[in-house]
Amino acid sequence: MTGLLLDAFIYLAAAVVAVPLTKRLGLGSVLGYLLAGVIIGPVLGLVGSEESTTIQHYAEFGVVMMLFLVGLELEPAMLWRMRTRLLGLGGLQVSLTAALFTLVAWWFGTDWRSAIAIGLLLSLSSTAIVLQTFQEKGLSGSEGGRSAFSVLLFQDIAVIPMLALIPLLAIPELGSGQLSAAGAADHHDLSLVAGLSGWSYALVIVGAVGGVIVGGHFCSRPLFQAVASTGLREAFTAAALLLIIGIALLMSLVGLSPALGTFLAGVVLANSEFRHELETDIEPFKGLLLGLFFITVGAAVQFSILIEHAGLIIGLTIAVIVGKALLLYGLALLFRVRRADGWLFTLSLAQAGEFGFVLISYATQNRVLPDSLTSVLSLVVALSMFCTPLLFIAFDRLVTPRYAGNDAQAPPDSIDKHGTVIIAGSGRFGQIVNRMLRGAGIDTVVIDRTAQQIENMRAVDIRSYFGDATRPALLHAAGIEQALLFVIAIDDVDQATGLARHLRSSHPNLKILARAFDRGHFYTLKEAGVDWVVIETYHSALETGKQALTSLGIGSEQAADLASAFHDAEVRGRDILYEQWREKSEGERYGHGFRSLYIELEEALRELMQEEKENDNPQTSGNNAQD
Repeated sequence: MTGLLLDAFIYLAAAVVAVPLTKRLGLGSVLGYLLAGVIIGPVLGLVGSEESTTIQHYAEFGVVMMLFLVGLELEPAMLWRMRTRLLGLGGLQVSLTAALFTLVAWWFGTDWRSAIAIGLLLSLSSTAIVLQTFQEKGLSGSEGGRSAFSVLLFQDIAVIPMLALIPLLAIPELGSGQLSAAGAADHHDLSLVAGLSGWSYALVIVGAVGGVIVGGHFCSRPLFQAVASTGLREAFTAAALLLIIGIALLMSLVGLSPALGTFLAGVVLANSEFRHELETDIEPFKGLLLGLFFITVGAAVQFSILIEHAGLIIGLTIAVIVGKALLLYGLALLFRVRRADGWLFTLSLAQAGEFGFVLISYATQNRVLPDSLTSVLSLVVALSMFCTPLLFIAFDRLVTPRYAGNDAQAPPDSIDKHGTVIIAGSGRFGQIVNRMLRGAGIDTVVIDRTAQQIENMRAVDIRSYFGDATRPALLHAAGIEQALLFVIAIDDVDQATGLARHLRSSHPNLKILARAFDRGHFYTLKEAGVDWVVIETYHSALETGKQALTSLGIGSEQAADLASAFHDAEVRGRDILYEQWREKSEGERYGHGFRSLYIELEEALRELMQEEKENDNPQTSGNNAQD
């Protein structure tokens, strides 16, 4: 027990010291965790490589939790919209990269079966490092960030066929000793697929994946409702962990990736009313375990082997990064990911990934990789992951200034004054709201991502700040805790909805007003918890319709009454349609039933307005009666 507490103290102390330091230097938290691991491991010898490897198995659960949270952000419709980049960009990246490194390894005399395994494991990138860095730097919503995420998602899925292929590449010449030794530690592992035939194994996999999807859709909601009814926060947290651990266990028992299973569960629960509560409860565990995972990567670096083969290992690491970068940049051009986004896509994925360690171990157990290659490959994967934060720094320092017109990458302003109202977006909509509030003597803080727009507003003495309003740190600096109202006037639909969900989850007492672009956006914002939603063109179109009636000879008073009747009917119909929309699944929300209800409401609207017109025109009503 004392030894365990001592190890925990050492890991936590290293993280507490190193991470704030690297963050203050602008190097990011990931590099801080990696350096902390190197210091307590190879440098000071406070923890051994075997201890780090053991802890790493538990810390990898942070990757599982991260993919669960990623899945919660993705609705099935969004995955369908990503299909081109998911299959096209992701598929080409994995296949071309694997082919390249397979040919290079074979060219240098490696057995073709080992060469294939090397190509497969080097085709993967680090989901943990890349997504964590994207989140810290606010790059997830950029074109380059979305493209990189599509590739990472495809890579995680591709691990499954890779694990199925590797046993078929066994090299008899390696002997059975390696297999026995490698598998000795794992002979107690449970498995539901050991000894099954190919078709039986396929059926078990299909059943497991189907069970996750069906169970997540039909069983999770009653479970969380029952737990939530107790009013115990810790019980809900326990239920969330139970769900994730149970799915990870199921995937492990059938030989699949636990991360993939929890990702699927996250996607299934993306439309659940418990989604935000799940995110809030899981986030601290994910962050802590991911940080521990990065520390173990640094602590497990074997400096003796690195020093002995320094030239070879460093050369191979550089070759991997450069080779992947060249392929990635070519794919970025092919898929029209241009300028700074293309470089972000290229540099963020140029490393090997954490699943590379899994494939190295699995390939060694199955007599595909000899021990002499295993240690070298492990160091190449680890060093390439070490270089990833440096590549992001190069992007910030070298690429971003070159594309200075890309305002989204500029550093945010320091916000030194707070206001009663925070307005995200200073376009035509946000400006009008801000002018009205200022005219009434209400202090506002305006945040926008367009630097030129901010300069224009400052020129007329309007307090405005440059920055990404979707970043929690910037909201804190803007005084979100003291604000009474938040106005969302962002031009990006997904960012506006995501910001609304974050505000409702993190600041439940804050009043939120948002601009919607259309009826569908109206529904998603209402579902996200926005208090008041205004469709951008609604009131201007209503005024235009009233003027159109007047221009056709209808009196201005009657036109105003007709417009009022239309507005009342539209509000009632909108509420009915919204409730219908909420009850439908993702695929049915704009299906035949919804369209039929919409047509019925439109017909009722026409009848109501016709009745209002006849009531306001007694002569027409009398003529109709005589007829």
